[in-house]
Amino acid sequence: MSYDLRRLSRHGLIERIPKTFRYRLTDMGLRVALFFTKVHARILRPGFSQLFDPRIGEPAHLLSAAIRVFDKAVELLFDQAQLQP
Repeated sequence: MSYDLRRLSRHGLIERIPKTFRYRLTDMGLRVALFFTKVHARILRPGFSQLFDPRIGEPAHLLSAAIRVFDKAVELLFDQAQLQP
C-alpha cells in the first residue's frame, strides 16, 4: 500500500495530512477521479452492456466486430514478438 500511496502522491493526486497517517485528494486528484467515474458510467458500462446483450441489435455487432479486429491485431503482435498470449 505504501508503494501505491507514494506513486499517487508523486503524481500530485493525493497529499498527506500533516502529523497523521491520513491522506486527502488534491484538486487534480478529484478531477482525475471524477473523470474516470464519468468514463465508466457513460462509456464503459453502456458499451459492455451492448456487447453482452444480444437484444440490443446493431451497435453490439459493431462493437463485437471492433473487438475481434483488436484481438486479431494483438495476436499478430504476439506472433511477431514470438510471445505466448
